[in-house]
Amino acid sequence: MVKIRMQRAGAKKRPFYRVIAIDERAKRDGRALEFLGTYNPIAEPPEIKLQTERIDAWVARGAQLSDAVRGLVRRQAARAKASA
Repeated sequence: MVKIRMQRAGAKKRPFYRVIAIDERAKRDGRALEFLGTYNPIAEPPEIKLQTERIDAWVARGAQLSDAVRGLVRRQAARAKASA
């Protein structure tokens, strides 16, 4: 099964995450099927850049979102709604 989850990058104590589609059996930093966005929790406010249309396409094919990514999608949607 394919999961949409975060892959850690960045230096020690300076986390940066990539949102990826990956086989659920793969390691956290294993080879991704597709990169779907980024999350930078250090920035003020935290920077979220997601390709929501690609995430929706993966979900339509049966991929599951991790809890953390589900929260990021909600936060990005709320920000887009507030700014519109």
